[in-house]
Amino acid sequence: MRGLIPIVRGLDWINDTVGRAVSLLTILMVLNVFLVVVLRYFFSIGWIWMQESYTWMHGTVFMLGAGYTLLHNGHVRIDVFYRTASARYQAVVNIIGTTFLLFPLLWITWTKAVPMVQRSFGRLEASPEAGGLPGLFLIKGVILAFCVLFALQGLSLVLRSLLTLAGIDVEKAEDDSPTEAAEGL
Repeated sequence: MRGLIPIVRGLDWINDTVGRAVSLLTILMVLNVFLVVVLRYFFSIGWIWMQESYTWMHGTVFMLGAGYTLLHNGHVRIDVFYRTASARYQAVVNIIGTTFLLFPLLWITWTKAVPMVQRSFGRLEASPEAGGLPGLFLIKGVILAFCVLFALQGLSLVLRSLLTLAGIDVEKAEDDSPTEAAEGL
């Protein structure tokens, strides 16, 4: 079972890295919205591509940050019983919820999105608005990236829960990787 620890840590690292990287878009998004408002209301100037860009950034942050949010327990839960429950109970709930709710939902999303994304990439679809952004196909591709990243974090949650049921705490477990052991010398 201890062999699962590096897998869990690796999956967590992927979503933590993507989440931190995509969080930088929030700064750009705020600056963009501020600029759009100032230009529009003070100078009566506006461009469709600027307005679309903050919508696209918001969608990207939301979709690519979902795995990061799951990693850090940021999703809304009905935790009347869960919050005060034991770690073993929470692990069982996490396994059941991820297996029977999250993974099927992600599979449905994936299977419904793939044809749309393929069509969009095939046409190099652009914004339907005059003066809009040219890469609409890219933002649609983010839907598939969402499915992959969220599924990886769901897998990490299941594996972490299995380790909890086996009495192993991933956070307190010693890392057996040779690089970190060598750094201690």
